[in-house]
Amino acid sequence: MSGPARIAGGAEATLRFTFDGVKYRARAGDTLAAALLANGVGLVARSFKYHRPRGILAAGVEEPNALVTVGEGGRTEPNTRATDLYVYDGLVARSQNRWPNLTFDVGAVNGLAARFLTAGFYYKTFFGPPSRWMVYERFIRRAAGLGAAPSEIDPDRYEHRAAFCDVLVVGGGAAGIVAARDAVAAGERVLLVEQDRKIAGPVEGAHILTRTTASGIWDHGFVTLAERPVEPGEPPAPGTPVQRIWHVRAKRIVLATGAIERPLTFAGNDRPGVMLSQAVRTYIARHAVLPGQRVVIATNNDDAYATAAAVAAAGGDVVAILDSRATAPAARFPVFTDAVPFSTTGRKHHLASVAARIGGTIRHFDADVLAMSGGFTPVVHLHSQAGGKLDWREDVQAFVPGASRQAVTSVGAAAGDVAPIAPMPADLPDPKHSFIDFQNDVTAADVDLAWQEGYRSVEHLKRYTTLGMATDQGKTSNMAALARLAGAAGVTIPQAGLTTFRAPFTPLTLGAMAGADGGGHAAPSRRLALYTQHQRLAPLWQPLGYWHRPRAYPVKDETLHQAAMREARAVRTAAGIVDVSTLAKFSVTGPDAAAFLEIVCATGVAKLAVGRGRYTFMLREDGMVMDDGTVWRIEEQRYLLTSSTGGADRMESHLSYARAVLAPHLKVSVVAQQEHLAGIALAGPLAREILTDLTGLEMPAHMGITHGAIAGLPVLILAASYSGERAFEIYATGHAAGPVWDALEDSTRKHGGCPYGLEALEFLRIEKGHIVIGAEADGRTTPHDLQLERMVRKNGGFIGASGLHRMALSAENRVQLIGLTSETPIPEGAMLIAAEGAPVQGHVTSATGRVIGAGAVALGLLAGGRARIGETLLAASPTRGRSARVLVTTPVFYDTEGTRYRD
Repeated sequence: MSGPARIAGGAEATLRFTFDGVKYRARAGDTLAAALLANGVGLVARSFKYHRPRGILAAGVEEPNALVTVGEGGRTEPNTRATDLYVYDGLVARSQNRWPNLTFDVGAVNGLAARFLTAGFYYKTFFGPPSRWMVYERFIRRAAGLGAAPSEIDPDRYEHRAAFCDVLVVGGGAAGIVAARDAVAAGERVLLVEQDRKIAGPVEGAHILTRTTASGIWDHGFVTLAERPVEPGEPPAPGTPVQRIWHVRAKRIVLATGAIERPLTFAGNDRPGVMLSQAVRTYIARHAVLPGQRVVIATNNDDAYATAAAVAAAGGDVVAILDSRATAPAARFPVFTDAVPFSTTGRKHHLASVAARIGGTIRHFDADVLAMSGGFTPVVHLHSQAGGKLDWREDVQAFVPGASRQAVTSVGAAAGDVAPIAPMPADLPDPKHSFIDFQNDVTAADVDLAWQEGYRSVEHLKRYTTLGMATDQGKTSNMAALARLAGAAGVTIPQAGLTTFRAPFTPLTLGAMAGADGGGHAAPSRRLALYTQHQRLAPLWQPLGYWHRPRAYPVKDETLHQAAMREARAVRTAAGIVDVSTLAKFSVTGPDAAAFLEIVCATGVAKLAVGRGRYTFMLREDGMVMDDGTVWRIEEQRYLLTSSTGGADRMESHLSYARAVLAPHLKVSVVAQQEHLAGIALAGPLAREILTDLTGLEMPAHMGITHGAIAGLPVLILAASYSGERAFEIYATGHAAGPVWDALEDSTRKHGGCPYGLEALEFLRIEKGHIVIGAEADGRTTPHDLQLERMVRKNGGFIGASGLHRMALSAENRVQLIGLTSETPIPEGAMLIAAEGAPVQGHVTSATGRVIGAGAVALGLLAGGRARIGETLLAASPTRGRSARVLVTTPVFYDTEGTRYRD
């Protein structure tokens, strides 16, 4: 009998699972890798690029080959390591990156084209005509990735927790247990974490987290841990999160993270049946699985001899030990010195024989498993992330922890307590089939080619070949690659360099990183003070920053556009009300309030009379328009500043910076009132009449202020227009604003008007030529670009004033705000070009059909736009297949004299 098998004795296999639809059984405590081996399954995956058959290489998180998709529906989790997944009853696992099935994979034809798919082949596809890349792109995108992302909603819960301890011990092996016990004995609070299910022994008095990986170390003893209370794809118990991220602060950290065994590099080293020596030993000792009956062991160190003893004790035949050293320990097995594996052969995707170079001769051994050990690489990832230095140890041919900038100590194998090794011969007769990175199919020949093409830096080599960029992040491949690169350069490995160890140590799911911040908790969702009033009108809600605002109020079977046009026409002909509560609002008070606002606003403020307001805008320090709004002088030393909804948080930070850094000497207070005040805008030719009827007061002129009462509640009334019609903003305390809306809505409807939403508001402001932050003011435009330069305060002294004097900002070819008209709909976002195929000269920022009348209007940004009034251009949107012939005009299409919003 050949192939893997369960060692006789032990518990009965009672857990049921499937792999690629075939039913199997496993013992409690089996990993999926162990269970597959026990059931005689050697082929478990296909490699990324060449789709070569791959078996199980390792027994831990370093596994590069055996990646599977587990779970069903929303619990589907791709790229799960079979070596780090414990079987549970009902587990469903599927192989990846193959079609139509694992045994017969059409993608394996890529191996025939290997000469064209060498290192950096995808970069080279960019050479030549762009049309050629458009062909390549389809195939490259289709081939990208391994497992498929789930398409259904994840039904499970994730969470984040925080913890504090005196000592965090990472790793539950022998060294970690000793460190934890010593810390407990010293009276310290100890947290011990282990990524496996078991630890090496009891630790009384310590808090222990199993199935928990230290994913990263950050500054000041801050560590992130990833805990898996249930296995991937497994339905959790009610109330149990499937994954949990811990944020831990520790006074000191002990790293007992062990070491990773390295593969050997030779032709056919990726064939199923070629495994790491310690992995073979683990499957025997822990899972009672003998991976093969005839085993060849290849090594450059003493540790592999323990594997030979374990194989023999389990009933296997140790065919040969190939020891690359000149002398070897005494053993009861056939030992060959100065011997290295040369190549492998197989049949039906399983190992059949091993060819070895012994001295100067080649000898063949029949075997179904080759257990290899190329030495050990201490796991220094976390030490390096903590800012620790790395030292080179020649005897183990590896980097080991050096001095640390934080209170981080490495112990055991992680500190370099591993078996010394002998360097392996560098000459490879067949480098094209000698794999270094198993998952990404990077061969020794690829490393050589990268060197020949000028990639000298190890970081460049990594990106050019994709070596170490797979899900295992080069855990088994980096040292072999460094040795190959150093050999090509004729330098030592330390001189060749080392890539950066970045978090996370093992892959994290997006769900774990998000924690509870998923679904409706992804971001705070604020409900309008007038939500109840809107909801009874069944609006179409639109997300806008933290808020959801009514986009339109359809009646019967109206579409969004029909409803918005009806609402906009009501504003033009009668009146309409809209909720503007989400505008950013700041109360600025104090003796120096005016002086402070003159620092923040680019327009004049100090001369504003009490009871008056004006339009204003704020600049970044580089002179670009950051936000706009209005400023009102309520009292001698009290102002109200408003700005855009989307920029509320940014403006609050901006004002805080100006107050604390630029003007700490001023006697002024700035208080955000976005949610304190609810705002309702009433606009239309009948707006003044409606407010007079409700308040009994004469309404102020445009940009004037008055105080009154509506529905018995005190209100602040500001005469300001965003629609081009006579308009007022009515502010009331947020929690009491409902009756104010009800009274305004009732009176407005009696006068032939109605509530209107954001869509109608957009139509109205475009016709009037008002800019909006994010569209016309897109972070690249100055006041001059937006035709606002006449409002800029000439004496400067405001944030951004110096930036406006840069020569580049007065260039004639800068994009400038213009208007566009057309007889046909203008596609929003369209490019502005002279003709098909001509260079892009600008773009359409906002577009709408005329509210009253035919045709379409739009605002846009056009290079040298002011001087191009009267030109005809093409507004083209290739992605939507739409275009329109447009006429460049001034950016005001309605009431150009400004008479309708004034008395």
